[in-house]
Amino acid sequence: MLCMDLDEVFKALADASRRSLLDRLHASNGQTLNELCGGLAMTRQAVTKHLAILEAANLVTTFRKGREKLHYLNPVPIHQIGERWIRKFERGKLTALSELKRQLEKRDE
Repeated sequence: MLCMDLDEVFKALADASRRSLLDRLHASNGQTLNELCGGLAMTRQAVTKHLAILEAANLVTTFRKGREKLHYLNPVPIHQIGERWIRKFERGKLTALSELKRQLEKRDE
């Protein structure tokens, strides 16, 4: 994956609304625009714009089924980020730090 492609993925993931759309696709892949708009506090036009950015970053792919356009999550770019940026920082140490943080926060409750 080219550096420029990674830049597009990071930009796409930087927005909470786009991450929410990815979460919705992760929960139920192959949704139409109407299905993705359901229950969101966004206009159809806003969802369309966010989906276009996700498609440009290769995080979402689409297929036509008759008159419907189905949206699917493409997890490959996220996996590549994980391999490139997280793996090298040793997941074991990060897991230990995360657990320590969780325990400290739990103790403060």
